Amino acid sequence: MRVVIALVVASCSGCSGSSEPPEGTSVVSFDYAHAVRRGSCSPGSKPAGPGATDGLTSRDGFHYNVRAPANLDPTYAHPLLVVYAPAGYDAKQSESLTRLTTEATRSGFVVVYVGSRPLSVKTIEKLAQLPKEVAAVWCVDPNRVYATGHSDGGTVSIALAVLEETTGTVSAIAPSAAGFSRKDLEAFRCPKPIPVMVMHGKQDTHFPGWGKEAALWWARCNACDIAKPPAPQASGCLAFEGCAPNGMTVYCEGGGSHNDWPPMQNQILRFFGSAGSQETR
Repeated sequence: MRVVIALVVASCSGCSGSSEPPEGTSVVSFDYAHAVRRGSCSPGSKPAGPGATDGLTSRDGFHYNVRAPANLDPTYAHPLLVVYAPAGYDAKQSESLTRLTTEATRSGFVVVYVGSRPLSVKTIEKLAQLPKEVAAVWCVDPNRVYATGHSDGGTVSIALAVLEETTGTVSAIAPSAAGFSRKDLEAFRCPKPIPVMVMHGKQDTHFPGWGKEAALWWARCNACDIAKPPAPQASGCLAFEGCAPNGMTVYCEGGGSHNDWPPMQNQILRFFGSAGSQETR
């Protein structure tokens, strides 16, 4: 099947030349003492260190940075969050845009920021290998590998879940401003149920209404009750009801344009936390 993937360059708000790190990009510690262990790694088997690790390159040539808790326990199996960048962004710019580092490391995630590359099915297949490379040196729970990203990054997140070549490589996705319309998605067979949080701006004129279309497609695939209006959440998002086990489906519509990353860091991390709880049932 020939897949056409749209590329749209978002503006890099928050990527100024200031020496001060943008809010939300500082690495902090995780409270391991009160954490539930869902797996572990043998002492000494994972050599990566705590905090910020920059300038990494994957076997396929993707440039990426890793953020781990400042007090990293190398034997604890961490959830892994891979953040895919908008077109034209490097890993650092993507981190400055999404500002997920502080809350993610506080919540025990290892976070990977991947620089952008022109998209194709072959590129998506190669990007799907990156979590395995990270898991070779950081202690990661293979059942809690999550993907998010804005614009092209959101497109990558969805593609990982729907392409036959990569389906099953991520445990849940939270795409923002993704370049998949209803017509695009209907060209694919539904994957197995997977938690999905779709984020889209009401003023997005590049992909107008595509977020709602994508959320409804995922709700059908996840066997949600689409005849019933989705339930409003405290966050302002809408949650479909009656979904299949491991098929949680949420739609979040902000007021911004295509260039605007939604300021929903805590909601995204809570969503992935809930997805991880579903996975263990």
